[in-house]
Formats: sequence, structure tokens, C-alpha cells
Amino acid sequence: MINKISSNVSRQKRHMRIRQTVKGTALQPRLCVFRSNKQIYAQIIDDEAGKTLCQASSLELKDLKNGSNVDAASEVGTLVAKRALELKISKVVFDRGGYLYHGRVKALADAARAAGLEF
Repeated sequence: MINKISSNVSRQKRHMRIRQTVKGTALQPRLCVFRSNKQIYAQIIDDEAGKTLCQASSLELKDLKNGSNVDAASEVGTLVAKRALELKISKVVFDRGGYLYHGRVKALADAARAAGLEF
């Protein structure tokens, strides 16, 4: 009998490997992405202090019917970048959360860059 490893378990292993090198500091916090089947979430985290500085998600966007598409991801990227710039955070480290840099994750990153974040 073949036992298939869950894709979420594989993603979590990739995320742990990434997190060994990607650290957020007070000067350059970590922009962490989580995507579910229905929504997408982004947080800016200071790992030294163990605090979330700001966050945005597709749940906040009322004008979108679907929170799990590329348009919603780009709106979340713009929103999190705007909130970070209000806190005077311009440089971040991007943590893709074990997901491929493609589709919704890429759209969020590109929108955050276009809104003024540097990574």
C-alpha cells in the first residue's frame, strides 16, 4: 500500500527549512504569507521581539466576492505595504511560507513592492 504524504505536511517542512535562514529583525522584519483555499493573509513580524507589527488579509476586502484569487492577493499586498509604511517600515524579508513563488504569492509580493516595500 502506498502512503502519500500530505501536500500541507510537505509545505510545512519546506517552510521550516526556509525559516532557518529567513529571520526578521526590528530594522528588517519578515513579511510572512499564508494562503488557504479561500483566503490569503500577510503579516509583518519582528522575530527578535516575537511580535506582529501589522497584518492584512482578504477577509478585510469587502468589495471582492472571491478572496482566493490573484486580484485579492494583490490588494492584500498593497494593503500590508501601506500599513507597513505608516509604521515607517520600508525594508522587509519575504517569507513565502513554503509555497511556490507563483500565482497568488507572487501577486502579493509584486503588489507590496509596487506599493513601496523593498525586498
